[in-house]
Amino acid sequence: MDIIPLSVPKLAGNEWKYVKDCLDTGWISSVGSYVNQFEKQTTEFTGAKYAVAAMNGSAALHVSLRLLGVKQNDYVIVPNITFIASCNAITYAGAEPILMDVDVNTWQMDLNLLEEFLQTKTELNNNNCVLKADGRTIAAIMPVHVLGNMCDMEQLMQLASKFNLKVVEDATESLGSTFKGKHSGTFGHIGCFSYNGNKIISTGGGGMIITNDEAIAKQAKHLTTQAKIHPDEYIHDEIGYNYRLVNILAAVGVAQMEQLPDFLKKKKYISDFYKKYLTGIGDIQFQQIEKDVQPNNWLFTIRTSKSKEIFEKLKKNDIISRPFWMPMNQLRMFQNNIYFTKTDIANDVYSKSISIPCSTGISDPHLALVVKLIKECFN
Repeated sequence: MDIIPLSVPKLAGNEWKYVKDCLDTGWISSVGSYVNQFEKQTTEFTGAKYAVAAMNGSAALHVSLRLLGVKQNDYVIVPNITFIASCNAITYAGAEPILMDVDVNTWQMDLNLLEEFLQTKTELNNNNCVLKADGRTIAAIMPVHVLGNMCDMEQLMQLASKFNLKVVEDATESLGSTFKGKHSGTFGHIGCFSYNGNKIISTGGGGMIITNDEAIAKQAKHLTTQAKIHPDEYIHDEIGYNYRLVNILAAVGVAQMEQLPDFLKKKKYISDFYKKYLTGIGDIQFQQIEKDVQPNNWLFTIRTSKSKEIFEKLKKNDIISRPFWMPMNQLRMFQNNIYFTKTDIANDVYSKSISIPCSTGISDPHLALVVKLIKECFN
């Protein structure tokens, strides 16, 4: 039997055509028409005014924090359940993550817990939000749209405004997700997408910064191209980064964006299929989607006490599944960071969750086989 992958790209459009054009014309590096076209497609799809392509999602997050003035010894609030790139980017900026527990149902940052933390553990000092315990500035908050789901972004933005926090949306998993009809990444000061190999669209590696602030967009493009200020001479006015996406990968992105509506439909179909046939099976739970959220259904994940048994069962049948991300506070690098929690929901979600095959090219027989094997774990 062929291996059934977890989530792989579907390259069924104009990828070959556009990449060949790059090769034929020699425009393969960080300048070229496909970079501009990819950025334009992103603004049109998301409704953001500006988009700046980056080499990957981590680079996009890093430079975004710098764009918003996050500096050495600042704090940035981030959910305890996220891919490590969120916390790594904060560390790259010289700041330190404050970890917030997640909601028991949605697995997003617990906003009621966040409000309690801000009200009891922080204060405004010269219009800066500071941690009472040590007087250090909490400069920003980074909501992560885990698995393409979203929290109540209106509530989060109200809290951010009240406590004067900049907002970088880690929307790396949520291209195509909306809250009250507004696209992820467009609520905060900056939003960031990722086009890694397992994302809903992929360029192999790649990322995008989106914003409605023209000054931020101009500075993002400046910083991601080594802060060069002269068209001919190598004159740079500040520390910059080689973070620009190359044209040949942007060409793949353009082709992928053309197929995104179909990918979203297939992801919804996969989610509905699994929910139809796994609802009521043992103690399986699904990530709760609030009524105002339309997710992109990126990586289908179930929560059950039999997650490890399911993993082994699928593995024996050449079916790829993955455990959930280890909570940040359990990683060696962040185990001494502030973690605000009451019942450590993050650990429970981590220990019981497993992501199952959901590639946009997966067939119904393969979906049915995955369901059959999971059901066998409860017999």
